[in-house]
Amino acid sequence: MRLAVLAVGRVKDGPERELIARYVDRSRASGRSLGFSGPDIVEIQESRATRAEDRKAEEARAISEKLAGARLVILDERAKSPTSAEFADLLRGRRDAGDRALCFVTGGADGLDPIFAARADFALSFGAMTLPHQIVRLLIVEQLYRAMSILAGHPYHRA
Repeated sequence: MRLAVLAVGRVKDGPERELIARYVDRSRASGRSLGFSGPDIVEIQESRATRAEDRKAEEARAISEKLAGARLVILDERAKSPTSAEFADLLRGRRDAGDRALCFVTGGADGLDPIFAARADFALSFGAMTLPHQIVRLLIVEQLYRAMSILAGHPYHRA
């Protein structure tokens, strides 16, 4: 199953980008033997529209063009916060159900368009606090690696 992180905005060069790349590489190496590929990181350009509603709608269209039939997982502070083991079970369950792709989506500074967000197959949260998007991106790739280690029985995750 192909994994992807679609994110509005760009993470600038620096320690955040390097750390994200490190966890992406670890996830790819661990995931291959488990039937996962990726995660691919796809950055969507931020909309330049004047109104927040227009920006969110424009960004939703750009994200939709990249989904290509993948299951949609949105990151939203109002959603459920699963444990790492529950997150690993979600990945295993979707893989075992025959899903071809799973895309984790983070919106722009204004969030996700509500109509787009309603299409999500799943919604996840890293807590009720608002977090910078580069940190959310880091958290999702770290959790993908952690899920791979849980599924592989690797000692990285200590419950």
